[in-house]
Amino acid sequence: MACILITGGTGLVGKALTAFLTGKGHEVIILTRDITGKTAGNGASFAKWDVKKQELDIAALQKADHIIHLAGAGVMEKKWTEAYKKEIVSSRADSARLLVNSLQQNSNKVRSVISASAIGWYQPTGTVHTEEEPADTSFLGETCRLWEESVEPVTALGKRLVKFRIGIVLSKHGGALKEFMTPLKLGVAAILGNGKQMISWIHITDLCRLFLFAIENEKTGGAYNAAAPAPVNNKTLTLTLAKKMKRFYIPVHVPSFILKIMLGGRSIEILKSTDASCKKIMDAGFAFEFNTIDAAVEDLVKRN
Repeated sequence: MACILITGGTGLVGKALTAFLTGKGHEVIILTRDITGKTAGNGASFAKWDVKKQELDIAALQKADHIIHLAGAGVMEKKWTEAYKKEIVSSRADSARLLVNSLQQNSNKVRSVISASAIGWYQPTGTVHTEEEPADTSFLGETCRLWEESVEPVTALGKRLVKFRIGIVLSKHGGALKEFMTPLKLGVAAILGNGKQMISWIHITDLCRLFLFAIENEKTGGAYNAAAPAPVNNKTLTLTLAKKMKRFYIPVHVPSFILKIMLGGRSIEILKSTDASCKKIMDAGFAFEFNTIDAAVEDLVKRN
């Protein structure tokens, strides 16, 4: 079994991925700023890194066969002030730079680096997006471009690089699904804007499976969209969730101008349509377990 070093391992995806990988018998080392009092167990452990100081535990790096790079400040968690926008970018690019420099300066046996990116890469064109398209010039498009470029130098070190442009992650433990469910618990199906904006989504289990697929399949390389085969619009997702929760609800459209007042620049991403094709990763041999929003939501609501 492999030893896998994970950055961003304490976040929503990182926690699920750690449990998934250790459940498959792999050893996981999670890089974190503060290891005081932290114990993982079950095949997982913690090691220290400090992105600002550009330092990490070299022993942990040298033990790793693969690196999964998830680290980055939450995009939707805070208001997009100029300072926080800089943090969103630097938390991704500077952490990637630390990994690249550490691999370059120290002997290691790392065979592949699997890096997160996001479908924020794409322009709001209303067409189906494929991996060959250039990055959007919006803030998130530029963030994704800098994110991917910052990790690209590992290829010059002989490491296989896979970049997953991840769609909206659906998980029972938080993230977008929790935001959709909160008003539904009060009987309100909150449809954002006109509700027609397309959402490329992925079930957390399939996302974990994708990372393992990339590790195990040495022919994979480059950018792939990590999104299920059947994107849906905001209204369909909201009403599907309402029906699966089996609650009385009243559909309510939240006007775009209200979202812009409440969320500022973040509203752009909520109102933008993104239909990302998963053909490339499926052609590589990956099969999604949750192909439809009905199947995904039913599974997640059942687990709540």
